[in-house]
Amino acid sequence: MGRISISCLFPASWHFSLSSHVLTRLLMPSFRQWILIGLVFGLIGLLYMLLVTGKGPAIWLMKENHFHRHLARVTDIDATDTSNPNLNYGLVVDCGSSGSRIFVYCWPRHNGNPHELLDIRQMRDEHHKPVVMKIKPGISELAKTPEKASDHIKPLLDFAARHIPKNKHQETPLYILCTAGMRILPESQQEALLEDLRTDIPVDFNFLFSDSHVEVISGKQEGVYAWIGINFVLGRFNHVHNDGEAVVEVNFPGGDQQEALVRKRTAGVLDMGGVSTQIAYEVPQTVSFASPQQEEVAKNFLAEFNLGCDAHRTEHVYRVYVSTFLGFGGNAARQRYEENIMKNSFRRNKLHGEHVGETVDSPFLDPCLPTDMEDTIGPSMQKFFIRGTGDFEECRQILQPYLNRTNETQTSLSGVYQPSIDFSNSQFYGFSEFYYCTEDVLRIGGDYNATKYAKAAKDYCATQWMTLRERFDAGLFASHADLHRLKYQCFKSAWMYEVLHTGFSFPNNYKNLKTALVVYDKEVQWTLGAILYRTRFLPLRDIQQESLKGLHSHWRHSFSFVNNHYLFLACFFIVLLSIMLYLLRLRRIHRHTAQRCSPSSSLWLEAGLGSPTLPINL
Repeated sequence: MGRISISCLFPASWHFSLSSHVLTRLLMPSFRQWILIGLVFGLIGLLYMLLVTGKGPAIWLMKENHFHRHLARVTDIDATDTSNPNLNYGLVVDCGSSGSRIFVYCWPRHNGNPHELLDIRQMRDEHHKPVVMKIKPGISELAKTPEKASDHIKPLLDFAARHIPKNKHQETPLYILCTAGMRILPESQQEALLEDLRTDIPVDFNFLFSDSHVEVISGKQEGVYAWIGINFVLGRFNHVHNDGEAVVEVNFPGGDQQEALVRKRTAGVLDMGGVSTQIAYEVPQTVSFASPQQEEVAKNFLAEFNLGCDAHRTEHVYRVYVSTFLGFGGNAARQRYEENIMKNSFRRNKLHGEHVGETVDSPFLDPCLPTDMEDTIGPSMQKFFIRGTGDFEECRQILQPYLNRTNETQTSLSGVYQPSIDFSNSQFYGFSEFYYCTEDVLRIGGDYNATKYAKAAKDYCATQWMTLRERFDAGLFASHADLHRLKYQCFKSAWMYEVLHTGFSFPNNYKNLKTALVVYDKEVQWTLGAILYRTRFLPLRDIQQESLKGLHSHWRHSFSFVNNHYLFLACFFIVLLSIMLYLLRLRRIHRHTAQRCSPSSSLWLEAGLGSPTLPINL
């Protein structure tokens, strides 16, 4: 069989040969083969366009990193690897009214990307439990003996020092932040306690601690920290958003950017405790005020801050409204309600000669208690007897005046300023009483539906007290629901409904409220937001180091085909065109040679018979 040999001496010596019929098929492909070749090269080009020119790998990698960061916050229950030298630590002491708690946080070395925040998470011990310790009483109890403040805090710091590697102590920031209990003390007593901490702690411990690291924070700061912590756990500060993910346009007064910044929508926070109720949410658009007086008042409720490490970048600048309403918690509201009905009943009895509430036989009929439930309130020397009638709608109407609403625009509870909320593009999470009211007894926690909630609350209120007790004994309610919850569920259901819809003006058809006890199986503390905010400039050190590395490898990145994909694409098509031109030239040469061959030569070519080898030297 005739064969064609091909050999080359440069740049390396190599040799191979092809049979004549194989060469013919290569040089004279059929129409189908041309289509197949075109499809293969077209597919390669399309794949390149998707992966490189479409910046697919970068976006996918960023999304993958976001997923892993997000997943780590959800399922991060492994013990912290304290042997990792790239792990950093931070401490926050929450000095509350009833006690003090220390939280130990950790985070890996920052990746040097100024667009990303530190990936802070709570440290876990070898038993996979969060490293937290609490002591009682609150530090405010030492107001008359301020010299004992540091001794009071010392067990917490000893606890943290045992968990953090000793070689890391000097670079571990320590923040001691005091809340409600300290706020009510006179300023002189506050300062005496803080001064003792500032003086003694650096003597006993080697943590990164300065005078500014210990302070009494305001309710507004505490609310902002809580908002930061929840949105951080939800992943709302990572601005790589997927298609279909909710976004908002953000405007900042006096900002350099001409166009509005588009980024992930953050979540608002509603929190109703026993004593107070708090609301916090981002105000993405520039706020307008009805009067200069309202603008001055608004400054007490609006906080604008930058979570990023670069003060010149606005992608992590947030404007948040925070307001705390003392006396509007579930228990405090019930106390105000009971004091009011007693006072009004005694006055009415005196005017009309009645005895309502003074005896068991003539109790005050309370629509905010379950049907036929009997209770006594007031001091022991002057008991007031009440009996529930279980009327949810009437209870709601009675409670409306307790909200202290006014007719002024952009106001909420007690006439306090509240900027408008874009209910068509917002999301809120309701914690504490918002969750207990919907889940503990009614068992409808999670996605809030006003119609469904009102019907469930109405049915509960109308149920006989004895029936509710039987259900409770049968374990039909949440495990942590107690008799106190059963007694006041009707009142608190109505109070929560009115605070939400009448006080904060949420529409009845609002669909983006989720009631929750924890976020991703974790109770989010305001201390997480505090450490995130107060360590926001730490990534600058890592960014500077990454920049120095980048200078040495800049030329390599400049000529990388990934970063210069257009140049690579041009080269790709040039090579492809050269190959096709070369094949066409070989085909023309073959045809020209075939035309000069004798008929006998054509016969062996078609029949595949042997023929002398034709050497072709390249």
